[in-house]
Amino acid sequence: MKLRYFSHSACQISTKNITILIDPFLDGNPTSPVKSEEISADYIILTHAHGDHIGDSEKIAKRCNSTFICVNELANYFASKGFKAHNMHIGGSYNFPFGKVKFTIAHHGSVTPDNYYGGEPAGVLLFIEDKVIYHTGDTGLFYDMKLIGELNKVDYMLLPIGDNFTMGTDDALKALEFVNPKTAIPIHYNTFPVIEADPNQFKEKAELQGNFVKVLEFGEEIEV
Repeated sequence: MKLRYFSHSACQISTKNITILIDPFLDGNPTSPVKSEEISADYIILTHAHGDHIGDSEKIAKRCNSTFICVNELANYFASKGFKAHNMHIGGSYNFPFGKVKFTIAHHGSVTPDNYYGGEPAGVLLFIEDKVIYHTGDTGLFYDMKLIGELNKVDYMLLPIGDNFTMGTDDALKALEFVNPKTAIPIHYNTFPVIEADPNQFKEKAELQGNFVKVLEFGEEIEV
């Protein structure tokens, strides 16, 4: 299985037969090294409805006949436009052909660019092959992250460090303390001036407290 980070919160998880995109903000993203036309997906998972997370979902889904996986209200939004969608909600899980998906809480907002209420923002746990991947979505720090870590033994945690709209470096360090993933990957930084952050500084501080951090270059793909 491979994980590719495009920048911002956009990433791709590829198994032998299935490709999953999370929050594919590419064409309007000044830091993404790829465009939506270069990417395909069987499934598109969205953590919430903001434009920098819905991104190019509709273009990709239309071309690839992708299935949206998101919380109920946002799934209904895409279904009303004729897309395939699997409705879920926070705390619930479902077994897909590639593995299990479970949504978690996230402290943020969720409204589409055309002002449709997208339900609660979420993080997502993916149980694929023998790995657990936790994409926190856009969120502030919350103490229940400790329970997420205790119950799920996270292998890879993708978490924001850009501050202003989400956790900054200091709160992200506490989130690592709560979850204690085997590997942390910083996301949601340097896309815009207001969320500038130094991922290597985050890595240094995290490793001083005993956490392993992998800083991915924009567009980089790793085996997980």
